[in-house]
Amino acid sequence: MTPFGARLRDIREARGMTLKSMAAAIGVSPAYLSALEHGRRGRPTWDLLQRIIGHLNIIWDEAEELERLADLSHPRVVIDTEGLTPKATEVANRLAERIGSLDESKLDQLIELIGKR
Repeated sequence: MTPFGARLRDIREARGMTLKSMAAAIGVSPAYLSALEHGRRGRPTWDLLQRIIGHLNIIWDEAEELERLADLSHPRVVIDTEGLTPKATEVANRLAERIGSLDESKLDQLIELIGKR
């Protein structure tokens, strides 16, 4: 699941919306919306994100947060280390190998170490 998908589902469920009704309202299939919520689809287009924000009737900070999470929610990330140091390439590869085994505490530490946007 992606940060965007988790937040989207939380908001949708808090508003008592079914997946099917929300999908119809924003013009996508329920299967696509489910895949978006579960991280099996990449980040939504800007247009779709605006339809989601409008349908959920969220504004300002909450809308900006959803946009930020969408930016951070591509489930298949490629890190191009061409032109970087050998150490940067090593870090990228070690992270790719081990990210699935890191617990929430370690992930929080990494986020803190590299800094939030």
